Amino acid sequence: MAKRIVAAAQMGFDLAPPPASIQRLCGVDEAGRGPLAGPVYAAAVVLDPKRQIRGLDDSKKLTAEKREVLYERICERAIGWHIASASVEEIDSINILHASMLAMQRAVQGLAASGVTPDLVQVDGNRCPQVPFPVQAIVKGDALVKAISAASILAKVARDRVLMALHDEYPQYGFDAHVGYPTPQHLAALERFGASPHHRRSFAPVRIALERGPIPF
Repeated sequence: MAKRIVAAAQMGFDLAPPPASIQRLCGVDEAGRGPLAGPVYAAAVVLDPKRQIRGLDDSKKLTAEKREVLYERICERAIGWHIASASVEEIDSINILHASMLAMQRAVQGLAASGVTPDLVQVDGNRCPQVPFPVQAIVKGDALVKAISAASILAKVARDRVLMALHDEYPQYGFDAHVGYPTPQHLAALERFGASPHHRRSFAPVRIALERGPIPF
């Protein structure tokens, strides 16, 4: 079983760098745990120390335009990367936490299948997916570890692109504005139109909207 460690990266504690023996540090992060609609995405990235990428940070701190630019640079310059997801059906079946772990597991497996085998996997947060490599959870890792920052950007951009496509199919929900998060606009649309096939039935606002049904006009 893979070794699991939770790093104390809060309250001002310094995060020790990985040992010199680590040649392929894999950063992993997810995007889309909180939204009411759409899959949850995850990415695994091994950066190339010889091809630096400026501006890497927690994807939530970056503009959409900056994320798009960095997405292309990461894909071009990283030693390896893989993006994976867990579907709405899987989220409703096994819950969002386990679906997030599943998406991260798939991302690492996809990276390894491409021929890039990690020496160490570092994951944002305080829980680790089941992977056949040493794995370490880093609280606030998306702001502390460049490889995790890169993974957070890939996962966020990939998921946002899917929600933009869903907006074309279901413009009444405003996915282009909130990408599925429970904003007042989204909740109002749920109340008026009911749930789409891409909404997460296990999430309370969606479940309530389904029980009530769309408001007749």
